[in-house]
Amino acid sequence: MIDLDNVEKIGSGLNRPECVLATSNGRLFTADWRGGVGVTEKDGSQWYLLPNDKTLNLKPNGICLLPDGAVLIAHLGDTVGGVYRIDQDGTTTPFCLEVDGKPLPPSNYVHLDDKGRVWITVSTRKMPRSEGYKPDVKDGFVVLVDSLTDNTKARIVADNLGYTNECLVSPDGSKLYVNETFARKLVSFDIAKNGDLSNKTIEAEFGLGTFPDGMTFDTEGGIWITSIVSNRVIRIAPDGSQAVMIEDCNNEHLEWVEAAFLAGEMGRPHLDNAQSKKLKNISSLAFGGPDLKTGYLGCLLDQSIYSFSSSYTGHAPAHWNFEGPKNTTFKNEIMS
Repeated sequence: MIDLDNVEKIGSGLNRPECVLATSNGRLFTADWRGGVGVTEKDGSQWYLLPNDKTLNLKPNGICLLPDGAVLIAHLGDTVGGVYRIDQDGTTTPFCLEVDGKPLPPSNYVHLDDKGRVWITVSTRKMPRSEGYKPDVKDGFVVLVDSLTDNTKARIVADNLGYTNECLVSPDGSKLYVNETFARKLVSFDIAKNGDLSNKTIEAEFGLGTFPDGMTFDTEGGIWITSIVSNRVIRIAPDGSQAVMIEDCNNEHLEWVEAAFLAGEMGRPHLDNAQSKKLKNISSLAFGGPDLKTGYLGCLLDQSIYSFSSSYTGHAPAHWNFEGPKNTTFKNEIMS
């Protein structure tokens, strides 16, 4: 288990850095609640890429880097969602706003795989979304867009999920892994050549205090899961065994949240009030650094991200060798 004293803060002034991504050039990218993406350069300097159109009022939750330096963001609006593309000059255009002729509800996550397909998750159809914080609500779904160049063919490929959160294609490309936060499960689907999903399989179930949110892979076949509320990082070994790698929670607070969850009474106050020593509701994990042995944690309730050293090597994601957006339009703008 990693000692909290060895978990270090990175950056300041970030705005709800729920999702964090790392690239081989040492850069870090975070969702930014001001409407775009925060960029932390290798030297520690920070800047942000925001839409030129300030009327959009986007609320980025998940983010996804593209090969040309643009970024896709999953918009977690109060009543509407969708995925938008922000180019390096701030030009912002819709990428996917509807599926099956219906507007996308508030959207959680967006993921680009190494075949150029885009996977989008919607946690719940309930409004407000807090109505989906229940163990018996299963109305989340996964959307697939087959190509970055043709976003007109979006379709639902998995439905009836228990608060769909992050999803990732497996390193060998054969499966899609999905976190069901309030069903407290990690599940997988077989991916057909045309992107259809089948054979839903429970890969892991989680106990009291664990609400799986983010995930990533290591090169030894392990799957790393972040849990909101309890600030846990859990590694699931290839044999299915689970090991808590990091934990930072107050037991009384966790018992309060757990009681509300089991009673079907969980709401925003249970998620927006972190009681911990250091970590403020961790939600995302990315491996980076020169040897992919540094873990980076995104936090819902903090203005920083956090890092730790790992004895495991992370699996390089599809965007690992992308450069990411360049600081051209927003020269010398530091986050405030």
